[in-house]
Amino acid sequence: MASSPESAGPAPFVYRRRVEFAETDMAGIVHFSMYFRYMEEAEHAMWRAAGLTIAPADSAIGFPRVAAAFDFRRPLRFEDAFEVRLTVTNAGARKIRYEADLVRGDDRIATGTMTMVCVRKAEDGSMAAADIPPDIRTALGI
Repeated sequence: MASSPESAGPAPFVYRRRVEFAETDMAGIVHFSMYFRYMEEAEHAMWRAAGLTIAPADSAIGFPRVAAAFDFRRPLRFEDAFEVRLTVTNAGARKIRYEADLVRGDDRIATGTMTMVCVRKAEDGSMAAADIPPDIRTALGI
């Protein structure tokens, strides 16, 4: 049965990358911590594609991460070309949750999630949850 546009969900943002030597361990396999960096790089690229930056200079708004996880299926190695397919899966008034699929050709390498909240930073350095500004919501389509 063919899926309808309503059931297909949002299209992922696709970020293409190649594994660098410095990202691998002595076995030539990408260190697990790099997958979180790849997901965050894709997120920043998505924001730039929407005409935004996640950390504008002198902004009182910030987006700290409150949860992140990965499940690993296959290794990535030096020089592997791969994609991070990033999808906003949940956007509330104050939070955004992403899912990331890392793929190399037809192989799913890993799947991950990341949740961040919008905060307003006070002059004393404290932070309090805040609604995501309307211009950001509009630009990201959330």
